[in-house]
Amino acid sequence: MNLRSKNRINPDFNMSSMTDIIFLLLIFFMLTSNFVTPTGLPVSLPSSKVSNIVMEKVNITITKDLQYFLNGKQIDESQLESQLAALLQGTEEGVVVLNVDKTVPVEYLAKVAGIAASLKAKVTLATEPTK
Repeated sequence: MNLRSKNRINPDFNMSSMTDIIFLLLIFFMLTSNFVTPTGLPVSLPSSKVSNIVMEKVNITITKDLQYFLNGKQIDESQLESQLAALLQGTEEGVVVLNVDKTVPVEYLAKVAGIAASLKAKVTLATEPTK
């Protein structure tokens, strides 16, 4: 009486076909990924009566002598909020770049950043890359 089954599964698994499929998929995705980003296409944009500036970039500089500059023009600290509001007026999303000398106390930086944030502008602190 023979009790052994004739339908035995071979425990060895051949990985060569799986490797071929993965390699082909890798090549496919590498080739198609180059076509995902479109290059600059010539598009004629329509005109509109309401023209909001999407992003206005404003530079505010505070020197080590605590002098304030708004887009390169020297202003008084008391005029900063009104002139910044005038520059950001009509913009949906303004960006204020703060160029502050590293010797300036943080309270002056925080004050200017608070003014910009109250005007709903994004505040960015300009830094120098480390060497």
